[in-house]
Amino acid sequence: MARKHLLSLAALSLLLGGCVSQEKYNALKLDRDRYAEQLGQAQNEASSARSEADAYKNQLAALGNSGTSKEAMILNLTNQNSDLQRQIDELNRKYADAVSKVGAASPLPEKLTSELSEFARQNPDLVDFDAARGIVKFKSDVTFSPGSAEVTPKAKEAISRFAQILNSPTANGYELMVAGHTDNTNVVNPATIQAGHKNNWYLSAHRAIAVGSELMTDRVNGQRLAVTGYADQRPIASNASESGKAQNRRVEVLILPTQIHSTGSTVASTPAAPAAPKKTKQTFNKDATPAAAVERGPVLNK
Repeated sequence: MARKHLLSLAALSLLLGGCVSQEKYNALKLDRDRYAEQLGQAQNEASSARSEADAYKNQLAALGNSGTSKEAMILNLTNQNSDLQRQIDELNRKYADAVSKVGAASPLPEKLTSELSEFARQNPDLVDFDAARGIVKFKSDVTFSPGSAEVTPKAKEAISRFAQILNSPTANGYELMVAGHTDNTNVVNPATIQAGHKNNWYLSAHRAIAVGSELMTDRVNGQRLAVTGYADQRPIASNASESGKAQNRRVEVLILPTQIHSTGSTVASTPAAPAAPKKTKQTFNKDATPAAAVERGPVLNK
């Protein structure tokens, strides 16, 4: 504005001082118009900048409110997850109670129960024995290395002693079910997956197969054995704590209240002779489901 005022005074002084040429007048007018245009452009730019700043301010406020909402949503989902876990634990407890009551109706012979109780007492860090249900539980954290289905040397010694009991006259007619269980932590270690234990179903089945194979190595008749894997579907403790997860990682050997019936001679306590090899490949199919793995037999090809 000051510049415009000066230009006007200059023009007026020239007029007062005498005639001004048309060229000078036109030049002064062009300068004035150019400055007026620049001023208007600057005002428009300032207005746009203020609008953009206000928009950013509103976005930041929205992001702040969104962050608060997300935190509240996460907290709500966490609480819901805890509630669901408690409900699952309660359902599993009721299921375990029902199964234990059914198992108590058919207890094992007193002599066999006594031998298995003594076996568990001699191996407290490795074995638990549920006398009411006739179940010997091998703790996976001692029976296997983490993420592995290879039986440790210490566990092999215990399984060998267990096989002696199972082969005794008191127990050699009972059927056996070997069941693998895991906690609910997903398999993510590349080395574990590379070994064929692609998820908890595979790992639980492979561990059950490994224990069944050790029993057969110690001359437990394969006709007596059934092998299965339950993954994390049958926990005996809450997976909300590390101690609960450790209890859930186990391989159970159920001594069933039914006895096998041979179609011919009395069932021997030694494994039957293996069948002639088939033309199809004999290695363990890493892409098969655990159920299919069980049907192929108890030998796990690493």
